[in-house]
Parts: sequence; C-alpha cells; structure tokens
Amino acid sequence: MKLTWRCMFGPQLFKIYKDGPLEAMYQPQGLEKWCDKVISTTQILYNILLYTSPIVGTYIYRRGIFEHDECKFLIRSIGGLSCIFVLSFITRGFVRVRKQQYVELITALHRSDRETMLPIIRRFDFDFRSWPATFSADARLALPWYRHNPFSTTSNPDLTGYRRTGIQLLAFIAVHTFGLRLIYPGCVGLVNYLLSSHMFQGRAYLVEEFNGQRAKIRAADGNEIDTMFVDHRRIETNEKGKTLIICCEGNSGFYEIGIMTTPAKAGFSVLGWNHPGFGGSTGYPYPEQENNAIDVVMQYAIYQLGFDPKNIVLYGWSIGGYSATWAATKYPDLQGLILDATFDDILPLAVNQMPASWALLVREVIRCYVNLNIGDLLCQYSGPVQLIRRLEDEIICLRPGVISTNCGNNLLLRLAVKRHPSLLTNGYEDLQRFVVLTERSREMESHTSGNDIHRRALQVISVYLRDIKATHCTPLSVIQFEYVMTKLARTNGRFMEQL
Repeated sequence: MKLTWRCMFGPQLFKIYKDGPLEAMYQPQGLEKWCDKVISTTQILYNILLYTSPIVGTYIYRRGIFEHDECKFLIRSIGGLSCIFVLSFITRGFVRVRKQQYVELITALHRSDRETMLPIIRRFDFDFRSWPATFSADARLALPWYRHNPFSTTSNPDLTGYRRTGIQLLAFIAVHTFGLRLIYPGCVGLVNYLLSSHMFQGRAYLVEEFNGQRAKIRAADGNEIDTMFVDHRRIETNEKGKTLIICCEGNSGFYEIGIMTTPAKAGFSVLGWNHPGFGGSTGYPYPEQENNAIDVVMQYAIYQLGFDPKNIVLYGWSIGGYSATWAATKYPDLQGLILDATFDDILPLAVNQMPASWALLVREVIRCYVNLNIGDLLCQYSGPVQLIRRLEDEIICLRPGVISTNCGNNLLLRLAVKRHPSLLTNGYEDLQRFVVLTERSREMESHTSGNDIHRRALQVISVYLRDIKATHCTPLSVIQFEYVMTKLARTNGRFMEQL
C-alpha cells in the first residue's frame, strides 16, 4: 500500500531515455491515460476558476445560485466531481504500481543514498518539481521587509517631489507586472508552454547523444536551478574535455535549445543552466536572483563536479552576458570569459524599444530594479576576454543590422580603456573610428597604415573582438567556437603586456 500511495502522487513521466526514437515520449495507456486526462483537466479548470473567481462569484450570486435548492445542487455537483477526481488518483496509483519502470523510478526517488539514486532517475524525464536537489549553496537570511524599501533610491532625483514619487510608484508596479517579463520573456509561463516540446527534444538530445546529466541545485535564496552537465573528461584522448564551458543563455534561451550544444559538439565539457523562472528553475530573473543562481552554478561546478576555476570558461550570450560577467568578477581565477552578442548597458536598448514619452519610467525601472551594467562589471575583471560581435545583429543594435549602433562597441571601448588607459590620451579617437569597421576592413587598414598609434589601436581591437557574419540568434558553428577558444588562450598576461 505504501508503494501504491507513492505511485498515486508520483510525478508525471515524460520519457524513458534510450527506449525508442529520440523524439518519442512516454505514452500512458488504458486506465492510466484516462486518469491522467481527468486529473489534468480538473487542475486546469481549478486554475481557471481560481483566477476568474471574482467574476464567476459575482455571476452566480446574481443568478441566485446561493439559494437553498441551488446550493444543494452545487454541493452535489462539486462532491461528485471531487469523487471522480479522487477515484482517478487511486486508480492511477494501482495501474502505475504494476509497471516495472515506473516503480523503479518511484523507488529510486525515495532512496536516501544519492550516489545510487541519481544514475537511476537520470534514465527518466519526468516532472522536474519532483527532482531532489543534489547540491545547495549556503542559505542566506532574508532581509526584513523594511530593508527592501523600493522607494529608497531613484534615477530621477532632479524631478519635483510629487513627480518623482509618481515615477517611483509606476516603476514598482511596472517591473512587478509586465516590465521584467518584457526584458526576460523566457520567464513567462506561456512561452515555457509553447516551447516545451522543443525543450523536451533538446533535453533528450543532450542526454542520449552526450550522456548529459541533469541535476537540480538550490541557490542561497532558495530558488531551485535546473542544470545539465556534459562530461567529456572521460575521453582520455580529448584534452579539451578537461575545460568546462559554463553557458549563460539569453532572455528567451534555455539550455535545452540554447548555446551549450556547440561547445559539447566541439569536445568540451559543458554545464548549462536555466535562469530563475525559465524551464524547471524557480523564481524570477531579478538581478539578485540571477547572481545567486550563477553563484550556485559555479559552486556546483567547482565543489561537486570537481573542476578547478582555472579550467572553467564562462560563455554568456546576449543578456546572459550579465550573469557570466558577474560570476567572472567573483571568481577572478577563471580560464576566461566569452561574451557573445552582448551589450554594455541595457538602458539604451530599453529606451530605444519603448515610446519616447516613457523614457523617465524606463530609466527608473532599469536603474532601480534591472540594472544590467555589464560594462561596469567587465571593467572589474582582469582575466582573458573575448567579445563576439554579430555583423547582422538585429537585437542589440539601436538600428537593426547597422554595425555602428551595435551596443557591443561600447563594451569593447570600455574594456580597452580600462586595460590600456594610455589610449584615452593617445589613440582613443582611432579606437572609436576603427571599432565600427568589420574585421576585414581593419586588417586592410593595419596593412596600409604607417602610423604606430593607428596600429596599436587596431591591435587592441584584434585582441578582444571577433566579428561573425550572423544574426543575433544564429548559433555559432563548432569551427567558430574553437577559433574563439584559441584566441582566448592567447590573451594571457605576457601577450597583454606587449600592448
């Protein structure tokens, strides 16, 4: 009976890996199929009624359903449906307990020995909420409510008191309703639902083709982070497998369908993770939660997976550049940092996308709640860096496809000036002029220019920047990624001193 009880409330099973075609999902049969339909339909109706309860309650009150006879009918109807719902749970439990593979999964989930449990449950794809957390960062005490005063700071101090207060109030409402979801669409439930089949197939591909190891880890703030690890250290002839690439996805990116496939194909060990609120991860991608998430990912890579920080490369794509750069400042002994199609500051992009009349509100939202200041963070990191700029980028260019408006240009300028301060007084104008050129144009300029200042500016750009003819969302090829990794290895201290 104990096993039957566990099967009643066990997680939904999606796939048994290496059992049939890659795209094939687990298909419940017979009574289990119908019980699943009854339970899922009831849960959907409950959620609909919960969110529409004020409207439904008002309607039934006006229809007089709360009268004695109508109440008896309503109670009987609810009671009958509840009995069907409970009976479906019980029936499903008895059906599942007769299925050897499902019993194997349930038994493994209730084992206390994690070493024997993980290899078994990783053979299955099931509801991630039922996955046990196998690594946790040290918990941090939450600050009391009065320490989270959202109106303690403002980005518009010059406004009169009543206007400033109004903007602060609107910014608070905006960021907690639609604002954060516009910046990170991947945390919207509908987006997760629409992409769920693609994510399922991507996850199956990583597990079956690369022996990917899924894990749930818990951040310091209590959020549960969904991760996938591809270990290529077991291949003795593959030196690249000793290097771990930690991938930080974009604002609509998931490790299942994101950037981690390319380094995995190239032979590197790879660790992917989903932002808070994305896929199986809980929470919301506010900067503080993002910081806690990438922090526990780094700890997981170092203390449980066993990688030395000197063998870890952080690879951030688009808005994921924020998480990658923040982690680089906290773990400065990394092998390097790669920022692909990344901006220096999100504010110009946000202002460019919103109506001009919203400029004050957008500034307040960004600076007070979602201040993704990648440029400031990058200036705090002194290790090897490679910046990838997409020549046909339509997302981080203020004018789509126009290279001179690419916000990655400012990231390079800030990095160059920080590491080579003499450029501010001797060569900064050349740096600004050359950075908007393509890589081929800069090579031609380097061969024809006889000016040492020009050559130095061009050399600084060539050290950090790689141009790729691609749009924002086009994945890097294996050859392109290996080329960037080779360049990253060359940007060591001795080479930098020559500049």
